[in-house]
Amino acid sequence: MRSGSNRTRKAELFSSVRPGDRFLHPGVFLLILAAVLLAQHLPLLKLPFFWDEHGQFIPTALDLLRDGSWIAHSTIPNVHPPGVEVYLVLWYKVFGYSIVVTRVAMLICASFALLFTYLLAVELTQESRAAAAFLPVVLLFASPLFFTQSMMAQLDMPAMVLTLLSLLLFLKDRYAASAIACVALVLVKETGLVAPFVFFVALVWRKDWREASYFIAPAIALACWLIGLHHATGYWLGNPGFAHYNVEYSLNPVRMSLSFLRRIYYVFFAEFRWIGTLVLLYALRQTRVFRTPAWAITLAVAGGTVVLVSVLGGAELERYLLPVLPIFYIAVSFAFIHLPRRISVATASVLVVGLFANLFWNPPYPFPYENNYAMVDFVRLEQAAAGYAETNLGTRTIATAWPFTPGLNRPDYGYVRHKLRTIETNDFHFSSIKALPPADFDALITYTRTWTPESGFISWPLVRRFLTRFYEWELPITTAECERLGLWPVFSLQMRGQEICIYVRRPAAAHTGARAT
Repeated sequence: MRSGSNRTRKAELFSSVRPGDRFLHPGVFLLILAAVLLAQHLPLLKLPFFWDEHGQFIPTALDLLRDGSWIAHSTIPNVHPPGVEVYLVLWYKVFGYSIVVTRVAMLICASFALLFTYLLAVELTQESRAAAAFLPVVLLFASPLFFTQSMMAQLDMPAMVLTLLSLLLFLKDRYAASAIACVALVLVKETGLVAPFVFFVALVWRKDWREASYFIAPAIALACWLIGLHHATGYWLGNPGFAHYNVEYSLNPVRMSLSFLRRIYYVFFAEFRWIGTLVLLYALRQTRVFRTPAWAITLAVAGGTVVLVSVLGGAELERYLLPVLPIFYIAVSFAFIHLPRRISVATASVLVVGLFANLFWNPPYPFPYENNYAMVDFVRLEQAAAGYAETNLGTRTIATAWPFTPGLNRPDYGYVRHKLRTIETNDFHFSSIKALPPADFDALITYTRTWTPESGFISWPLVRRFLTRFYEWELPITTAECERLGLWPVFSLQMRGQEICIYVRRPAAAHTGARAT
């Protein structure tokens, strides 16, 4: 047990950051961070929703707002708890529903992520120069993933906020408050259970039984959600497709191993983070500071998160690592102190510039568009195609793949003013399009679902064979193959390596009375 004096010293969340200290006061810092984030994203506040936003989270939030339904009915429900949707609905109740309100709400959330990164850095590096607390915030600002996710209505930014908050409170011995933050965390994202598990184990190790019991509450809260979900849907994970893709599919040893390697590569090497890794390795030989109990708990949370999101989650998205990035940046920032000042400034500057450059540079291998500005290109292309379709294909039934179908179906998502008729295909493989009954659609919209530059890694025969065997990869349908199916190109637009195309049947071959959704 810690002494009472130590508990008193850490009684307040901001106790280590007082007016007059060398560190900036948190309240002032939060206002600055929010202002900078809003200014940075001002041109994108009206950007239509992207992929999982209008495929899952926004329709779920609107079901809660308009119908009071905790289980989604306008999209397929899944295991994710409704924490983010509740947060958004609170904003919608006050300001009304709109894309701008959604973007601003998420940017305010991201501002708290930056603030808690700063406070955690202060807590972990109190005896060091103030630069060690500010630099992690700068590195996050420069990170492409943080830029995109900070405005997107998805789970991982709120999960990052609550992970950092619960960790900060735990390190300040505010165990009850930390447990409350953990309850909120698991009700935002189920994989957030890593943090309370680490805290529970740490307290049991110290034999602080009463405090350890607080961290059973998050598991109980998550269990209650799962029971309610099962009662409403008949499935513990919401639907069998989600369970297969995110559990059974991802537990394949080859895919799981590759997912873990991707996680390690992204955190420690991608986007110029290899510079930070080298500095960190140098510092580990110069200091034992990372072996303190506070760092042990912090690194356990980060490591546990990396392992869990490598084992679960068929999509293997980098955004799952958002709670880990601030911890990496804090460690790297502290490591910079052990370099000579000129070398430290120069090296840190290169890292910041490298991170920022990756906001606009696409790697030569497949990656989720939401990792950088490619997501904006993706949305702009779909926006242009939706405008063409609304003007010229209003009476036709359009075949396309999720998540563009909900974009064409509902004006709420920013692509169309009126609902268009659609049918959905799983992908754009030739076999999938050929399997659709021709009478059911008379237009097709294809788009670049996977980043596959002609000179990139995916052009290598060995890589293609590997992806075909373990990820069911196929080349998308070509224009020539579309013409074989009686579909002729009428619209095509390219942007920085991505393309969207619209094909229609010849008027003589067009069908009436097509089935629509």
